[in-house]
Amino acid sequence: MDKRISCLVISFNEESNIIRLLESLKRFSDVLVIDSGSSDKTIEIVSAYQNSRIHYRRFDTFANQCNFGLQLLKTEWVLSLDADYILTKELEDEISFMLLDNPSQTSLPYDAYYIPFRYCINGKAIRSGLLPPRVCLYRRKLARYIDIGHAHKVCIEGKVGRVKSSLLHDDRKSSWIWLKNQKRYQSIEASMLMNTPTSLLPAQDKLRKHTCFAPFIVFFICLVMRGGILDGKEGLIYAFQRLVAESLLFLELHIENGQVQE
Repeated sequence: MDKRISCLVISFNEESNIIRLLESLKRFSDVLVIDSGSSDKTIEIVSAYQNSRIHYRRFDTFANQCNFGLQLLKTEWVLSLDADYILTKELEDEISFMLLDNPSQTSLPYDAYYIPFRYCINGKAIRSGLLPPRVCLYRRKLARYIDIGHAHKVCIEGKVGRVKSSLLHDDRKSSWIWLKNQKRYQSIEASMLMNTPTSLLPAQDKLRKHTCFAPFIVFFICLVMRGGILDGKEGLIYAFQRLVAESLLFLELHIENGQVQE
């Protein structure tokens, strides 16, 4: 892969995932991993790849981790990835065509690109995943990350387009780790919802904030409307995961944190 693009990865105890990501990034000449103190084999795994380098930063927020990484990069373009993503061959070829077959980078019509996702359960890509497209490919100098609830997003000073090919989201950590992470994520999400006036929230967040229906609606959407039932056991697992995640948010909002605020 041409040296005009670097990969930026955020990691913490990702030995269950990161090897699949790094294997999919072998054509890239620069993969920067920002680690927040992994105690498993993550650092050892990253160090085994000649195109990868690792820097430590104590974790405070995802946005700050990403912005720190951007300061260490020199390339014009960045492909930002989580450690549990996998770059598909189709997406690799599409990025390569965009950047390598354009003699001038300024000839590209956009400064950043949304990339769609396919969620995986037990390594199988399912059709019912609810992950929205995310801006993962962008010009470095036009990008800045901000935190939003438990998530983060990149803000781009320029035009944003969309690629056709997908990233895979394939988290193989244990269910116990997933549950602990969801508890933390939903606590942050609940705080954001409680501190945001209802009038400023989109319809789905109003539903989550003031009713008990969101977990069941999400379960129905995943299993029926998005066709998860056709994915067999994996589709059912994903629907139950979303049911649990939304239920944890409901508990954070309506029990552990008391009365919600208008």
